[in-house]
Amino acid sequence: MAMPRYEYRCRPCGTTFELDRPMAESSAPAACPDGHQDTVKLLSAVAVGGTAAAPGPSGGGGGGCCGGGCCG
Repeated sequence: MAMPRYEYRCRPCGTTFELDRPMAESSAPAACPDGHQDTVKLLSAVAVGGTAAAPGPSGGGGGGCCGGGCCG
């Protein structure tokens, strides 16, 4: 079974890196590749594997003020 991939950023050096780890460990401390311990998990989509669904057709109608036709 594939593990989710999470993205982290190192505060001291600015490096962004990814780790595959169980969801239960997603907020656990993660050292950057250069060994710094002051890192923060970035808000991103969780990638588990497989393929992403293609977006639907983009046409007018539905959602939002101008998409719903209320903007004269």
